[in-house]
Amino acid sequence: MSGPEDHSPEPRKKPFYGWYIVGVMASAAAVSMGMGSLNFGLFIKPMGDELGIGRATFGWASTARQVASAGTSPTVGSLIDRFGSRIMLPVAALVTLGAMIGLGYTNSAWQLILFFTLMGLVGMSGPGALVTTVPVMKWFVRNRGKAVAYTSLGIPIGALVFLPLTQVFIDAWGWRTAWVVLGIIGAGAIVPLSLVFVRRQPEDMGLLPDGDEPEVPGADGQFDPTAPRFSGEQAWTTSQAIRSLVFWRLVVVFSLVALGVGTVGVHRIPAFQDRGLSAGIISIAAALDAVAAGAATFAMGMLVRRVAVRYLGAAGFGFLAIASVLTIYTTNVPMVFASMIVFGLGIGGMMFLQNYIWAEYFGRAHLGSIRGLVMPITLIVGGAGGPVAGYVRDASGTYNQIWWAGVAVMAFGALIVAFTKAPESPGEKPPVTPTPAVAV
Repeated sequence: MSGPEDHSPEPRKKPFYGWYIVGVMASAAAVSMGMGSLNFGLFIKPMGDELGIGRATFGWASTARQVASAGTSPTVGSLIDRFGSRIMLPVAALVTLGAMIGLGYTNSAWQLILFFTLMGLVGMSGPGALVTTVPVMKWFVRNRGKAVAYTSLGIPIGALVFLPLTQVFIDAWGWRTAWVVLGIIGAGAIVPLSLVFVRRQPEDMGLLPDGDEPEVPGADGQFDPTAPRFSGEQAWTTSQAIRSLVFWRLVVVFSLVALGVGTVGVHRIPAFQDRGLSAGIISIAAALDAVAAGAATFAMGMLVRRVAVRYLGAAGFGFLAIASVLTIYTTNVPMVFASMIVFGLGIGGMMFLQNYIWAEYFGRAHLGSIRGLVMPITLIVGGAGGPVAGYVRDASGTYNQIWWAGVAVMAFGALIVAFTKAPESPGEKPPVTPTPAVAV
């Protein structure tokens, strides 16, 4: 006679820990919208009017942040590969907080540039944000597009909160207090989340990317987290990557497009204000810019398993070129919203491409080091766009000439990336041997 049937429920499987990493990085992306990245344009006119600083100086401040990130990104990328972002991200948030407090007490152009340089050294906000973008790539291979998609949701949420909030703070308390309060909010969110949840890579916790089960169990039928195993993807070393023509084609693409974006991105908000458009309306449009960026990144993350990443990236660069043309001709509120939203779609495509394609084409094992090597080139070239556009405007009273040049390089970048296929394999797939888990 058989015994009673066991109707006890099966133990519920825990969510893959990589999704906690996604949640933290999405949160960091959200609050970074108020930490001198997307909201920087809202400070340019009030700071410039009070301090007597020209637009070129604000362009140089943006460039200084990029150059500083360029100088430190090889080291930052290597450290992320070795230790992860568990300590590096809180340190970056606290240093950025210190810089934002300094901005609240700024009285001259050199101080403005100094504090933006300090932000760039730690590379948390702005285009050199390796500490917030690389970690997600380390945890996913098969579901990498989906992970990038969900991480990108932090951008529109943060923009909808922090862009209008920035303008509210400036109107209520002035730009000085606004810098300080926004810095405190951002660091207060990022530091505890990072310390509690962030881990370097799945192998440190005895896991595989995407939460996959090991293909071959150990002798006792259990998974041995210390045993070498294959990650299922090619793992290029930095030296192998730099010998690839594809590597350098991508460097050229990102550098040119960053140059074009730099001519428009820093100056479009004050340009709209110069045309008599309301700062409050512009702040809402800028928030929708980030919403569009997040929506584009999310959509591309979900589509990338069906559409080649190079085509998605080309579409993003095409949106940037179209948006820049709209920006040149914007004179009323509907056109402000149209130009901002299309620009956001393009930025979302650019962000997705930059985050995804390096991992997709060259693997995750040395991703921090590879991107850390690329970043100085793209940041320095791209950083020239802001001050050059500022000088053109200060000298001629208009941005139009330099913005048309930006349109041209964005379109050229779209053409190049559309024809840039994945590189040939560097060799056999090496086993991924987990290193001992580290505290950071």
